[in-house]
Amino acid sequence: MFIGHIGLALAAKRAAPRVSLGTLFLAAQWADVLWPIFLALGIEQVRILPNGRPFLQLDFISYPYSHSLLALVIWGILFGVVYRAVAGGRHTLWILAALVVSHWVLDWVTHVPDLPLYPGSAKYGLGLWNSVPGTMAVEGTIYVVGLIVYLRETRARDRIGRWAFFALAATLVVIYLASTFGAPPPSVRALWITALSGAALLLLWAWWADRHRDSTA
Repeated sequence: MFIGHIGLALAAKRAAPRVSLGTLFLAAQWADVLWPIFLALGIEQVRILPNGRPFLQLDFISYPYSHSLLALVIWGILFGVVYRAVAGGRHTLWILAALVVSHWVLDWVTHVPDLPLYPGSAKYGLGLWNSVPGTMAVEGTIYVVGLIVYLRETRARDRIGRWAFFALAATLVVIYLASTFGAPPPSVRALWITALSGAALLLLWAWWADRHRDSTA
């Protein structure tokens, strides 16, 4: 649920107006930032299905340390604690922790049963990915609502704040459509390299655009 996670991060700006959008993106996507690192290290495994349907081109064989509910609760608390130690904020710890954990909840709705509660547990998932229109409707709605909330909570300070953000919003849609209907990655190595480099670019872009916007609160 790539674009759904982003939509939730955008909406979280209302609860945490002083937190950079880049940080909110990072929290919501923390599981998907850890995952390619663990793939590269051989800690977690995935199989590419060349003839898989949209949303089902990857078989997530094992990712208990990046995507289990227990792991994300621990990661979320650590994420929030580190942020609070560096930047302060009374409530940001729990907002960021909730964003990290929300990744499992949203994935549980869309994934086929491949999400563990804890390493070694049974796997869960409601399987919305089996319906392409249903998945796109749910994710698209979350993303649009997140955009609306973010745009109401912030205003552009200059042209960068306006056009860099709208370019980011459009690019996210393009990436979503390309990843959904495009060809699967040629190899696991290409997958984790693309995932890491893409995440770094989007996080920096979100941080940069958000720096040129002010809170309306």
